[in-house]
Amino acid sequence: MGLHWKALGFDSVKAMVDYMHEGVEAQIDVMLRYVFENKLDDELRDGRWKAFARGYNGPAYAKNAYDTKMEAAALRYGGQIAEPDGMLRMGAKGKRVREVKEAVVHRLLPRAFPKRADTLVWLDPAAQQVWVGAGSTKKADAVVTRLIELLGGGLKLSLLQTALSPASAMATWLADKEAPAGFSIDRECELKQPDSEKASVRYARHTLDIDEVGEHIRHGKLPTQLAMTWAGRVSFVLTEALTLKKIQLLDVVLEGAPQSGRDDNGFDADVAISTGELRLLMPELIAALGGLHERQAAALEAPAAAGSTAAPWDSVTA
Repeated sequence: MGLHWKALGFDSVKAMVDYMHEGVEAQIDVMLRYVFENKLDDELRDGRWKAFARGYNGPAYAKNAYDTKMEAAALRYGGQIAEPDGMLRMGAKGKRVREVKEAVVHRLLPRAFPKRADTLVWLDPAAQQVWVGAGSTKKADAVVTRLIELLGGGLKLSLLQTALSPASAMATWLADKEAPAGFSIDRECELKQPDSEKASVRYARHTLDIDEVGEHIRHGKLPTQLAMTWAGRVSFVLTEALTLKKIQLLDVVLEGAPQSGRDDNGFDADVAISTGELRLLMPELIAALGGLHERQAAALEAPAAAGSTAAPWDSVTA
């Protein structure tokens, strides 16, 4: 079961093992998480022991006779249950069984599906930008909504918009076999036909400086993802939605990094280095995409032209 630590809601294998060492209740909790996660509750409830053993113990369940052992235990303990605060016996029936089952579910089910996740958010008032480290637009929207609520609605955000769409800019770079100044094109790309069929071509660990890529673009496919490197310092994947994925600081950045602090596990140093690089990368990427869209540029310049004293985060891009 150790292989499933992440699906069962733990931060690591050790965290799961430490939790199970707390006692029988914790072990039952983990078992229930696995049962529900793998949709084996119906098999267990109906006494379909072969199906349950196959899902719980694996395809070699018959070698160890797990199904017959469970069936025998159900028959052996049929009708015998502990007090309502005790353990529910498989195969038992009646009102008291239902009471025990309801008590166990009421106590353990809320803990069977914990959601533990951290989302990093970087507010950069000087650049009038907010960065959200989320894996999807939906998650980013949820974080931004919560952030606005916490700040009493005083934060006004709009998605970053550039004069050139990322898809059209990436198509030009690939067709011309030339990256924008300060950037290089790496070895990962996805091209997709913008129609109902959504025909796609994906290159992974493959040079993109080939005529075949240009042919796909000339036939109507547009890039949806493109791996790039900025200044030999930061690699990332640019998407058609103007999001950056797989951001990685390269060795040249990390070689001169200060030593991590003892109290924060290096968090402060990591944040300082990462934000310092991204603060330099983003203006160059925006420039490569033709600069800010004229409407957004005008909106950002308006407060300064009017001599506004509003806080710098009252109008920022995300």
